[in-house]
Amino acid sequence: MTLPRHPSLSADCRRSIFSVPVHQIKEVRVGKNTDILRNKDIAGHYPDECAFSIIYGDEFETMDLIANTPDEMNIWVTGLTCLLSGRLNKYGYVGVLLSDLDLLLSDREGDTADLEPKIAELDPARWLREEFETADKTNSGLIEESEIVHLVKRLNTGLATVKIQQKLKELSMKKDSEDHRGRLRLTSSEFINLFKEIATRPEIYFLLVRYSSNTDYLTTDDLLLFLEAEQGMTRVTKDKCLDLIEKYEPSSHGRQFGQLGIDGFTAFLLSSECDIFEPEHQEVCQDMSQPLSHYFIASSYNTYLLEDQLKGPSSVEGYIQALKKGCRCVALDCWDGPNEDDPVVYHGHTLTSKISFRSVIETVSEYAFIASDFPVILSIENHCSAKQQHAMVNILKTSFGDMLHTEPVNENIQYLPRLNLLKHKILIKCKKLPADVTAEEGYVTDEDEGIETEKTKKNHKRESIKRRKIIKELSDLVTYCRSTRFRDFQTSTQSSKCTELYSFSESTALKLANGCPEEFVNHNKRFLSRIYPNGMRVDSSNYNPQDLWNCGCQLVTLNYQTPGLMMDLNNGRFIQNGQCGYVLKPAIMRDQIAFFSANTKDVIPGVSPQILHIKVISAQQLPRPRGSGAKGDTIDPYVTVEVFGIPADCAEERTKTVQHNGFNPLFDESFEFQINLPELALVRFNVLDDDFIGDDFIGQYTIPFECMQTGYRHIRLLCNTGDIIKNCTLFVHVAITNKRGGGKASRRGMSVKRQRKQKDYTSMKTTGIKNVDETFKAATQPLRDGLDLRENVQIAMATFQQNCGLGPIANMKQCVRTLVSRIQNSCDNVTLQLSMRSNLPYIEAQGPLPEVLKKAMVSFENVIDECRNLLDNADAVHKKAIENFSWNTRVLKGQADLIRQAKVEAQEYMNQIRETAISLGFQVNDPNGRTSLDNTEQVMDDR
Repeated sequence: MTLPRHPSLSADCRRSIFSVPVHQIKEVRVGKNTDILRNKDIAGHYPDECAFSIIYGDEFETMDLIANTPDEMNIWVTGLTCLLSGRLNKYGYVGVLLSDLDLLLSDREGDTADLEPKIAELDPARWLREEFETADKTNSGLIEESEIVHLVKRLNTGLATVKIQQKLKELSMKKDSEDHRGRLRLTSSEFINLFKEIATRPEIYFLLVRYSSNTDYLTTDDLLLFLEAEQGMTRVTKDKCLDLIEKYEPSSHGRQFGQLGIDGFTAFLLSSECDIFEPEHQEVCQDMSQPLSHYFIASSYNTYLLEDQLKGPSSVEGYIQALKKGCRCVALDCWDGPNEDDPVVYHGHTLTSKISFRSVIETVSEYAFIASDFPVILSIENHCSAKQQHAMVNILKTSFGDMLHTEPVNENIQYLPRLNLLKHKILIKCKKLPADVTAEEGYVTDEDEGIETEKTKKNHKRESIKRRKIIKELSDLVTYCRSTRFRDFQTSTQSSKCTELYSFSESTALKLANGCPEEFVNHNKRFLSRIYPNGMRVDSSNYNPQDLWNCGCQLVTLNYQTPGLMMDLNNGRFIQNGQCGYVLKPAIMRDQIAFFSANTKDVIPGVSPQILHIKVISAQQLPRPRGSGAKGDTIDPYVTVEVFGIPADCAEERTKTVQHNGFNPLFDESFEFQINLPELALVRFNVLDDDFIGDDFIGQYTIPFECMQTGYRHIRLLCNTGDIIKNCTLFVHVAITNKRGGGKASRRGMSVKRQRKQKDYTSMKTTGIKNVDETFKAATQPLRDGLDLRENVQIAMATFQQNCGLGPIANMKQCVRTLVSRIQNSCDNVTLQLSMRSNLPYIEAQGPLPEVLKKAMVSFENVIDECRNLLDNADAVHKKAIENFSWNTRVLKGQADLIRQAKVEAQEYMNQIRETAISLGFQVNDPNGRTSLDNTEQVMDDR
C-alpha cells in the first residue's frame, strides 16, 4: 500500500502514519476521483483499479491511497465499508498505522468471526444447512463424496464436476476423516465451507458489499439502485426487484423477506438478464422498409463445399448449416450432369465431389425461411448446356413455386424494392439477356470466378471476353439481381440500372476500397456489390470482411466452413437484428446526399464519437485450448479486446497474464476506445493461453458496438466453431460516454477548462466558387450555436461528476444519489426538497452546508441551467440549420439531428432528477401542482 507522490503534498502528509476516527469518515471513494488523484502528474503512474480515497472530516478532507493490486484495493474497500456500516465496529479507528490495517485485512479469514456482529434475523448459511439435511438420508450428519458432488451441482449448475472433485481431493488430503472403506464424508459445517469456497466469487462479493446498505445481502432498495445506477435500467419498480429476488435467491428466508444474498446475486449476474447482448436485437428491430441495397447481407461463397476448394467433399449440409445461421445469399456452380434432367453442383475443374442440382434446390426450399423471413438470393454461376438449363428452370419453378420471384421489373426504377416487400421470396442472381432479345436463347459474357490468371493481371491488352449461351427461360427468372461486368464508377452512375449486380474479386474490391472509397460508398447506395475470395485461397481461407463493409458492400461472401477470426466477425455482424441476415447500413452510407470515406481520420459529420470503457474483471471455467499439445492441466490465460471498424476505430488492448488459473482468473484491468462510427464497429473479446503448445485459442465473443449493454455483464464465450462453451464466461463492466455529444470525444484525465478551449467546430466544405462559399458561410453559425449548447451541457455535467467524486461514466442518477447521500449523512440540520421551477426539477437544501457540498450543489444547478438553455434554444437552432439546408446539407442535417438528440437527453436528465428525488421520499413543491414534467410525451415522440 502506497500514498501517491505529488510535489504539493507536505512531508507530513506523505508519511504512512494516519489516525482517522471512524465517526469522521464520510465515505470510501473508488478510483481516481479526487483532485490529487486526477492530477495529470499522478494519473498516468497508477492504474485506476488500484486507487481509492477515504473522505473524512467536516471539510471533506481526503486520504488518497494506491493499492499494490486491484484485488488488494477491493479488500481494503470492502473492509472499510463493513467498518462504516457497523460490521467491524470493534475498532474505533481506521488504520492507526497503514501496516496495521494491512495486517488486519490480510488475516481476514481468521478474524472475520470476531469482527462481524451477529445477525439475529438471518443466518446466511441456513438454506445450505437445510439442503444438507435433505441430502442426509440416514440422518447421520455426514454425506459421502458422490452425494457431495451431486448436491453441489444441483445447487450451482455452473460449477464443473472436475473442479468439485479436485477440491474434495484437496480436502481429503488435509483431514483424516475417511471411513474404513476409504470414502470421504463431510459434516454440515464442512460442506458449507466447501460450497462457499467453490461457489463464492470474491469480485461479486466486493460488488455486493458496495451496494449493500448494512448487511451481506441486497434489499429491494439496494437492488433497485444497482439496476438503475449500474445496469442502466430505467423505471425499475420494487415489484420488479421482488420478482428478481423470487427468481434467483436460493434461500426461502431471503425470498420471504426480499433479500438477495451472494449466491442469488451471483445467479442473477450469470443469468440472461445480465448478458452483454441487448435483448432488443434478439428480434428484428431495424427499419426493414429501405431498398435492398441499403443492407449488409449475410453471404456464403461456394456454399456446397465442406472443406477446401480443390478436393474437398460437396454436400447439401453446407446449405443447411448456412441457412440455419441466417445466411441470405448462397452460391451454386452449375454444370452438366450425367443425366439430362439433373445438372450437378461442384467446383468446376477440380477434384471436389459433385451433388445434384435438384437436391440443392430442394434443400434450400426446405430451409430458406426457418431462420429468417427475408429473401434468399441464389447466386448461380451457370456452365450448363441449353438442354440442362431447361432442367434447371423446371426444378427451380417446381421446387420454389410462388416463392420464386418472377414478376417483371420496371426498368425505370431508381432504387431496388423495399426489403419488407420481398419476404419469403427467392431471388435469382445470374446473367440476363438484354430486354430486346426475343429468341429462345442468346449469348452473355462468361462469368467464371474460379479463374484468375496472372496473364489477365499483367497483360495490358484487353483479352477477348468469352461468351456463353443462356436460354431466355432462365434469363427471365433473373429480376433484381442481374449479374453484370463492372467497368468503372462513372459508367455505372450514368448508364446502369439499379437492378444490375456487380461481382468483384477480393483483390479488385480492395483496390477500389483503397483507391476511391468515396465513389465505392456512393456506388453501393444504389447497386448491389458482391465480393468473393481470390482464386488463390484454395484452402478455403477467408479475407477480412470489415474492409469491404466499410465501403458499403452488401454481399461480402465468405467460406462458412472455415472457422476463425473472419467468420467470427461475420457472425458478430449478423448476430444483430434478430439474426435475420440483413443489417441496415449506417445512414451516412445510405443517404444520397451524404459524402463518406472510410479512410477518414476526422470526426464524421453528423456522427457523435463515443468512448467505450471496458473493464475486464474475471473469467470462469476456462478450458484448455483444443489444439494444444501435451502439457499440464493448468493454463495461463489473458484477454484481448479488439475493435474492428473504419481504420480510425481499429484498436487492440490486452490484459496481464494470470498464471496457472483457468477456473477463476482475476484480471481487473480497464481500457478505453474511441469509436467514431459506432454503427459499423465490432468489439471482440478473445481469451488466449500464454503458455501454449500448438494452439493458444480458448474462446471468443464478437458483438456489434450498438448491441452492447452497459453495466456489469457476463459474456458467454464461444469456441472456434461458434458454439457456446458450457459454463465458460467472461465478467466485464461496460460503460459508454459522450453517446449523444458532439465535437471530439473527451477523454478521462482532461480538465474541464481544457475541454472548453478545444472546441472543434464543424466547418463547411468549400466549393471554390466565391459567391457560393460566401452564401454558405452564413450557414455555419447554427452549427456553432448547436455545438456550444451541447458542449455547455457536457462540460457542466463533467464538473458535476467531479464534484460528486465520480468518474466520467457516471450517469445523472448516480450523481444525484451520491450528492443526496453525502448531504444526508453529513448534515443533520439540512433538509432537502424537490422544487419545480419553470417546469424543471431543482433540489433545494435548507440549512447550512459545508463549502465542498455547496460547490457540488452549485454545479448541480449549473447542469439544470445549461439544460434549460438548451431546451429553450434547441428548436430555434434546429430551424436555422434546416433553413440553411443546401450544398452541405448532410453536415447541416447531421448537426441538426444531434441538437434534437441533445434536447431529448437534457429532458431525460430532468426526468431522472425528479424520479430520483421522489424515490428518495422528497416532498414535491410544485406551485403549479403538476405531477409530471410537461412535454415529456412530445420529447419521446421526437426521440
